[in-house]
Amino acid sequence: MDVAIRMEGITKRFPSSGVLANDHIDFQVRSGEIHCLLGENGAGKSTLMNILYGLYAQDEGSITIDGRKVAFSLPLDAIKAGIAMVHQHFMLIPVFTVLENLILGNEPCKGLFLDKHKAQEEITRLSETYSLGISLQAYIQDVSVGMQQRVEILKMLYRGAHIMVFDEPTAILTPQEVKDLFKTMRRLKEKGNTIIFITHKLQEVMEISDRVTVLRDGKNIATMETKHTDPRQLANLMVGREVLFSVHRPVVEIGGEVLRVEDLTVLNQRNMVAVDGMGFSVNEGEIIGFAGIDNNGQSELIESLTGLRAVRSGRICLSGEDLTHACPNTFLKKGIAHIPEDRLYRGIISTFSLCENLLLGHQDEKRFSRGMFLDYPAIRRWAKGVLESFDVRYADLEMEAGLLSGGNQQKVVVAREVLRNPKVLIAAQPTRGLDIGATEYMRKKLMDIKAGKKAILLFSLDLSELMGLSDRILVVFKGKIQGEFCARDGFDESSIGLLMAGGRPQ
Repeated sequence: MDVAIRMEGITKRFPSSGVLANDHIDFQVRSGEIHCLLGENGAGKSTLMNILYGLYAQDEGSITIDGRKVAFSLPLDAIKAGIAMVHQHFMLIPVFTVLENLILGNEPCKGLFLDKHKAQEEITRLSETYSLGISLQAYIQDVSVGMQQRVEILKMLYRGAHIMVFDEPTAILTPQEVKDLFKTMRRLKEKGNTIIFITHKLQEVMEISDRVTVLRDGKNIATMETKHTDPRQLANLMVGREVLFSVHRPVVEIGGEVLRVEDLTVLNQRNMVAVDGMGFSVNEGEIIGFAGIDNNGQSELIESLTGLRAVRSGRICLSGEDLTHACPNTFLKKGIAHIPEDRLYRGIISTFSLCENLLLGHQDEKRFSRGMFLDYPAIRRWAKGVLESFDVRYADLEMEAGLLSGGNQQKVVVAREVLRNPKVLIAAQPTRGLDIGATEYMRKKLMDIKAGKKAILLFSLDLSELMGLSDRILVVFKGKIQGEFCARDGFDESSIGLLMAGGRPQ
């Protein structure tokens, strides 16, 4: 097969943070294949593709596209060469329509005027060819995440791209949206397009790719045909050691009731019922998992249990004390800690240093003050010990938290919340977007917290994760609890799945 992309000796350094992101990487992609670029967070995957797309300039090395050497200084250069990229966080304008987003920067004109009709005809043809099914007049802010991703794909096609880079495209999708994306990727391949798929999810590599390249610590470790490998080998190549695919569940004697929720009703942002008369309790040393398709009231439930959203009716009681209408700070002080589902916007302040992010919520403690002022030497000593204890990989204590990889950002959030010594830990999508090594670490940490007789509410879209970690699973659909399953009786994946979709088990 012809080689669509040849990258040789690619090296990229970030002197300000002391990071060698790409270390003399050789990388080849054949025309018309789906090639997975696999590696842990911070392995150099996105940096390599950002160089290909013209967002970064390599310090060393060369790039050849379709047999022609290129040197991109801007993404526009890459687009002209037929390369396009869908970033993990979409580059769309919420208040614009789908059509306006698609033609932005590539507007067709008739004389002095914008020719929307011509653009609409071309985009409709592409949408039908690739079965994308997009409403061009809908506003981006009103469509689902999966639909926004289709808009990004259509935008690539409209610009004439034949080499397409998907950067962690499934990190924010539901299981059904992932299936739809893979169908689209297969159609793109059938039409002769070349696809690079950046991921750290082994099951996705095995399902969708023709070949896979593994990066570790900025180096190309191996490239192989997907059919000649397996998840265990890929995991070992990713992290450089044997990886445990299952987590040891400690035997913990379940204690007394810690949190009780009674007949809770909560409204969403549109003043519609999101949590509808929900009731449950959790005990010391117990993990309750909440299973459900996204947007079935889980986010509103979490916000009500942390004081971030007002309760319409019902009660929230922690150790017998009514906190129903308490403020977020009261929930925190009384013993409810929270690992938010979106670590970037709710978990950290990306422009704050590691020390400052760890200190959030702890700043009033006497050990960190010297009179009326913060004792920064004491804070730094404490922060350094915390980062080492939680295995956070960082260059400097004063570096901005936003410069850390996703896995290390999550470890900072977990460290800060665990150190509050909470009675209840609410863990929302704790492994979302994490590589296999960081996921393994996070699940072990949850087991350690359980062993410490803490209660955990675990919200995850990964049903296998819920079944592997939970003592009980509550299935949520349209803001109601549809059923309850216990680990001691064995979890029935089929029955849980039916309830998640609003059906009833046989």
